[in-house]
Amino acid sequence: MGEEWKGPLRKVDEWRWLIPRDYKKGMRTDGLIYASERMIRDIRKDQAPEQVANVACLPGIVGKSLAMPDIHWGYGFPIGGVAATRVEDGVISPGGVGFDINCGVRMLVTSLEEKEVRPVLDRLLRVLFRNIPSGVGSEGRISFSVSELRKVMEQGAQYIVKRGWGLPEDTECTEEQGAMPGANPDKVSQKAIERGKDQLGSLGSGNHFLEIEVVETVFRPDVAEMFGLFKSQVVVMIHTGSRGFGHQICTDSLNVMQSAMRKYGISLPDRQLACAPFNSEEGKAYFESMVCAANFAWANRQLITHWVRESFEEVFGKSAQELGIRVLYDVAHNIAKLEEHEVEGEKAKVVVHRKGATRAFGPEHPVLPQRYRNIGQPVLIPGDMGTGSFVLVGTERAMQETFGSTCHGAGRMMSRSEADRRSRGRDIAQEMEAKGVLVLAESKATLREEIPEAYKDVSQVVEVVDRAGLSRKVVYARPLGVIKG
Repeated sequence: MGEEWKGPLRKVDEWRWLIPRDYKKGMRTDGLIYASERMIRDIRKDQAPEQVANVACLPGIVGKSLAMPDIHWGYGFPIGGVAATRVEDGVISPGGVGFDINCGVRMLVTSLEEKEVRPVLDRLLRVLFRNIPSGVGSEGRISFSVSELRKVMEQGAQYIVKRGWGLPEDTECTEEQGAMPGANPDKVSQKAIERGKDQLGSLGSGNHFLEIEVVETVFRPDVAEMFGLFKSQVVVMIHTGSRGFGHQICTDSLNVMQSAMRKYGISLPDRQLACAPFNSEEGKAYFESMVCAANFAWANRQLITHWVRESFEEVFGKSAQELGIRVLYDVAHNIAKLEEHEVEGEKAKVVVHRKGATRAFGPEHPVLPQRYRNIGQPVLIPGDMGTGSFVLVGTERAMQETFGSTCHGAGRMMSRSEADRRSRGRDIAQEMEAKGVLVLAESKATLREEIPEAYKDVSQVVEVVDRAGLSRKVVYARPLGVIKG
């Protein structure tokens, strides 16, 4: 990390760059990076392309080792990486999911317009800040017993809705309906349970946020109408994951996977790609515990949704139903999933690792909710603090090329420590207010770490996936107010 990458990148077309499989020993397939010519110069500035080549060495990989335009260096896999492995003789790698399992985003739409929210924005943001815990190690407002937490691991957001903190239609518009099958709480360590049981319903810190936004640009009016989006509409974006619970599950798995590699004779160019055959005892145990964390994250975003509704009701004096607050969609960014895709002309079940990548299923896919089945799933792409978010729609092209995947955000260009160093002495909240964006944060240090210049330009990232056909722009939403941890 930190050194410029000198390896081969063969230009395929305006948006695709190939790392040929003969670049290094052990590659079982080509690498493919989606980027513009302008972006590829920045992508070469760290060793993320080398990680794309390393991922191409995984046993059982099918298709190409893929990277989205928001690619940057990560643990084992690059962030922005996508790889699919065969179920029968391929592997699963925790480095292909990341520490914040099912870090993801949820967008809530309202029937409010900017002119109705702007006069009460300061109060609304303060009520949200009071009702939704945030910051390092923050704890939720509700304490869950171990037996209740086991239900969260198995039933995810559906359990939270059953408890009265949400509506049945919330989970209909959530990936996996908010409860991915395959969870096994017996595979989760006591340490993970201790870290997670008090953190449900909290944002956390780092790049996680809750943002009030207004739809500023509509690119595809027909799709926007089907999604229930319109110009000047106020929406809420929630970005968080599985907190310390998922982090501990990933940590617990790493030593197990190192031993598994020796046991099964797997040799890879980077020990951070530690993995096990998917069908092995170790592979199954990781997958079952990872699903527990994924379901925890969906439950987390569901609880926050409940408190968003309560906050809007308090400020506007109307019910959430009268305010038109509903879930547009909820997508995972860090996950490994069993999915059926076409591989070499035949349908096959594969393990799709998406690390800093979003599922982008196109029209007519049977897992999509009925309301989006004809058009494709909403794809939610948050930008950095202060630059807003995009909503896109999944495509058939993504199904053919990337196992139904696209980018996940702006992508960091600067480490947190470097961003903190470069922004010392600046009042970031005041800078944001000067741009018309109110910011409330538990920590000024977090704001410095998340300065806009620490990230790529999200509009360039989205432009690449739109032009490459992996997902299509529907609307852009400008930020009004942000809560940070």
